[in-house]
Amino acid sequence: MSKQEIKFIFLAFLVWRLGLFGILFLAIKFVHLQPNFLGGGLGNYLSSPFFWAWSNFDGQHYTSIAQNGYGFGEYTFFPLYPLLIKFIGGILGGSLYALNLAGNLISNLSFLVALFGFWKLLRIDFSGKIARLSMVLLLLFPTSFYFATVYTESLFFALLAWSFYFARKSKFVPAGVLGLFMSAARPVGIFIFPALIVEWYLQNSKRKVSLNKFPLTTLFAPLGLISYMYYLKNQINDAFAFFDQQVLIGEHRSSHVILIPQILYRYVFKIFPNLNYTYFPGIFFTVLEFGAGIIYLILTIVMLFTTRLSYAVFAFLAYLTPTFLGSFSSMPRYVLIIFPFYFLVAQHAGKSRMQLFAFCLFSFILLVISFSLFARGYWIS
Repeated sequence: MSKQEIKFIFLAFLVWRLGLFGILFLAIKFVHLQPNFLGGGLGNYLSSPFFWAWSNFDGQHYTSIAQNGYGFGEYTFFPLYPLLIKFIGGILGGSLYALNLAGNLISNLSFLVALFGFWKLLRIDFSGKIARLSMVLLLLFPTSFYFATVYTESLFFALLAWSFYFARKSKFVPAGVLGLFMSAARPVGIFIFPALIVEWYLQNSKRKVSLNKFPLTTLFAPLGLISYMYYLKNQINDAFAFFDQQVLIGEHRSSHVILIPQILYRYVFKIFPNLNYTYFPGIFFTVLEFGAGIIYLILTIVMLFTTRLSYAVFAFLAYLTPTFLGSFSSMPRYVLIIFPFYFLVAQHAGKSRMQLFAFCLFSFILLVISFSLFARGYWIS
C-alpha cells in the first residue's frame, strides 16, 4: 500500500469518528432520553454519556457476559467478542468501566483493521477511485455507527475482509483460520466456509486441479460454531440455543422457520396497520428495517449474477438466514457486512455526480437520525 492510501484510510476513519461524536453531542442536547437499555445503566449513562452511549442495548449483554458469564436469554450472543472483552478488560482492572473501555477499544481498532483489509480486497479488482467511493459509502451507511459500538460488527467485518483477501491471494490457511474466528463471533460466520470452497473452485477449475489438492485448512472455518454448539450442549443441553433464544430478545421473531413471503404479509397486514404513528422512533426503525429487508432481498439476488460468486454466496446466505426468524428486525445492522453492496453502488452511482451526491446525502441523513436515536436509548436494529 502506498503512503497516500494509508493516509486516506486513517483520515477517513478519523473524520468518521469525529462525525459520530458530533452527532452524539447534538443528540444529547436535542433528543429526549429513553432511560432503558442504556450502556452501564441509567446512572452511569447520565454521568458520562460520551463514554457509555456506545454500549446501549446489546453492549450491555456483551459486557455482562464478560463480567458474569452467560445469563438468561444471552446464549444468542456468540462467545468470541465477550471473551476478548473479558481478557482485555481484565488487564485494565476488570470493572464494568474497564470492560466497557475494552469493548470500545476492540471495536474501534477492529474497524480500522477492517478498513485496511477491505481496501486491499477492493484493490484486487477495482481502481483507486472505486475503492475510495466504496469506503465512503461504507462510512456513510445509515447504521455504520455500529462499527464504533460495543457490538460484534467491527470485529466480524475485520475477520471477513481479511479472510476473503487471503483467499483471493490463494492463501487458504490464514483464510480458514480467520473463518474459524468468524464462526465463533456470529452465526453467519459459518457462511465463509461455502464461500471459501467456491473461491478455491473459481481459482482452480480452469487449471483442472485435482480435488485432493483442496486445502484442508478451509475446514477450520466451521469449528468456531461447532465448538460453541458443543459448549451449549454441555451447559444447557441445547446445541441450538443461539437460535432458539432469538425469540426472547427480538420483536416479531418466531421460534420456528418463517419464509420471506410470510414476513412480507406480516409487515403489510399486521405490523404497519398497528403501528403507533404518533411515535416517531417506532415508525422510523420499522420503515428502516422493512426497507433494508426488501432492498437487500433484491440486491443479494442481483449479486448472484453480477459479482464474484464467492462474495455473492456469502452475501446471499448472510442475508437470508436472519429472515428465517420471521422478521426483518435488525436487518439494517445485519446487512452492514454485505460488502459487495458498497462497490456495486460505487460503480453505478459514481457515474453521475448528482446521483452519487443525492445517495450520500440521503444515507448521511439516515445515519444522523439512526445514531441520534440509538445514542439516546431508542431501538434501531
